[in-house]
This record gives sequence, C-alpha cells and structure tokens, in this order.
Amino acid sequence: MKTQSFLIALAVSLATLIPAGAAARAAGKPVKVFLLAGQSNMEGKAKNSLLEHQATDGKTKALFEHLRKDGKWIVRDDVFIKFLRRHGGLTIGYGSRDRTGVELEFGTVMGDHFDEPVVLIKAAWGGHSLYKLFRPPSAGLPGDEYLKAELEKAQTRVKKNNEKRKRNDPLPTMDDIKKPYGSSYRNMMAEVKEVFDNYETMFPALKGKKLEAAGFVWFQGWNDMYGELGPGEYEANMKRLIHDVRKDLNAPKLPVVIAAMGQNGSKPAKGNMAVVKKAQFAMNDVPEFKGNVKTIATDALVDKAAEALYPHWRKRFEEWEKTGSDFGYHYMGSAIWFNRIGKAMGKTMIELMGN
Repeated sequence: MKTQSFLIALAVSLATLIPAGAAARAAGKPVKVFLLAGQSNMEGKAKNSLLEHQATDGKTKALFEHLRKDGKWIVRDDVFIKFLRRHGGLTIGYGSRDRTGVELEFGTVMGDHFDEPVVLIKAAWGGHSLYKLFRPPSAGLPGDEYLKAELEKAQTRVKKNNEKRKRNDPLPTMDDIKKPYGSSYRNMMAEVKEVFDNYETMFPALKGKKLEAAGFVWFQGWNDMYGELGPGEYEANMKRLIHDVRKDLNAPKLPVVIAAMGQNGSKPAKGNMAVVKKAQFAMNDVPEFKGNVKTIATDALVDKAAEALYPHWRKRFEEWEKTGSDFGYHYMGSAIWFNRIGKAMGKTMIELMGN
C-alpha cells in the first residue's frame, strides 16, 4: 500500500508539473526533458582517460572533434544533465566515477537538433534487473510460491552466516522480501520529480522556463539473464514499463528508445542473452507502440578494434588502455562504442518525435 500511495502522489505531482500541449505552447517552447534509465551500461563505463587519449590520437581524434573546442571538452550551455548527486552542463564525466556513457553523444544530438534547451535525467544503478528492482508497478509482485521460496533461501543464508560467524542477526521477513521489488522504478521517478521541483536551482539558466517530458531511453538487460523470472518475464515487463512510465509522466505517447543488449558484438547472441534481446526487439512489433517506440541494435555498432584486442588485454595492457577500459559486459569500456550507441539513441529519438 505504501508503494501504491507513493506512486499515486508522484503521478499527481508530475501531472501538475509537466505542462500538457496547449498550456506549454502558450508559455513558449518548453525545455525538452529526456529520462535515461537502466543499469551499469546506462551509468556509463568508458574511462575519461581513454576519451582523453583517443581525442588526441591521430587514428581516432576525428571521432571526437565535434565534442571539443580549443583542445578542451565542450561544456554545453544548452544541454543540462542530472545523474544522481551530480548536475551541470553536459560534458564528459557523467558516467560512473571518472567515466562517461551514452549521455554524451545522445545529449549532443538532442542539443544540436532543438532550439530550446534540453535536460537529461539519468537514473541508472549497476546490477538492477527489470523483473525485480525496476519492476513496473502494474506488474505487481511475483506469485506467493515464488516469494515464499525466496524467503526460505534468504533465511537459510542468514542462519548459515549466524552459525559461521557466531552472530544473532534477525531472519528476513516477508516484508523484507517484498520491499526491493520496484524500488529502482520508484527511485527513477523520484529523480524525475526532484528535477521538476528544483530545476531552476540546479540549472539557473532555465529559471522561468517550463519543462516537458519529451522522451524515455532504456539501456538494460544483463541481470535479467539470470534467475527464474528474468528472461521469461522480460517482454511482458517491458510493455508494462513503457505504459507505467508514460502514465506517471503524464505523457501517453511519450517516445521510447530501447537499446537492445549487444555485448555479443560481432558474434551471435546465445542463451538467455538471445532471449532478452528477442524480448526487447519484440517491442517493435507491438501495434500500439508503432511509431512511438523503437528498439535499436547495439551489437552492430561494435568497436572492432577493442573487440579484436580484448581477448589479449592482460598481455597487451598498455595497448589496451588506449583502446578499451572495462570488461565485455560493459561493452569493453569502449568510448567509441558508447558514443556510437548514444548517437544512435539520439537519431532514433528524433525520428520518433517526428512521428
């Protein structure tokens, strides 16, 4: 009931904050707000040190020239971003610590396209699944039998730990098991509300302007390859996620871009990765989503230089630091790959908004 009350209050609040069509036009063009959500790859895993190198290396600098001026990274004064506790003009470094993600190129495409300012809200946490932590409200909780089994496993873990470490920690309750479901979804919406409540303080240049929810970008999937519910529920939960985000943002036809899992790169996806990808691409065939939801491929954008070197990165570490910066599940921390994905997200979003 607490969860339901929170979402009802949030929806009411957002409905009053986000102007609907006629009211927004009457006040002039509103600031476009894009919500970027997902897990670690939406956080962004390309090291800034890698971007610094590739932006000055003769072999790759052309890919980054539009993001720099006078030998420095541009800090946009027309594209603003909030990522958890950080906010400001868009530039590098709005990923995980000392890293950058898809927001850099996505925001650049948006800023170059629109005359009015743009705000990006990133709500991303590593290791968060759609079936559990991002579980949309309309999905409800899993069945009683599943929850009971989860409770038994959790209690067994605590009991064993108590015995091993001679502790007396309390055993988890059913409320403890239920509480995490949907928590990241609620936190995502809380991030949106915080921006709509405080944007004039966060971004003084926007004082006196109106905000409008303009699009939703989803980049997630890894943790749903695991567990009993993840792969099988993904398609249904993706549909619910789109419906619930649109409802809570008071935007029934909100354009949605889904970046499908693509860590397989040049090789075919296998096992549960293929299952999740199929569920993500299934959104392109939902009749009510035609023209306003689109799933894009990320494997086709692979950084082939990083892909070729990755199997040997430990033996060729100095070379690797100039090519990639993370493991395969993080797209090898390739700045080129993350930038390509961000640009594809932006172009697809503009296409959908044109529809």
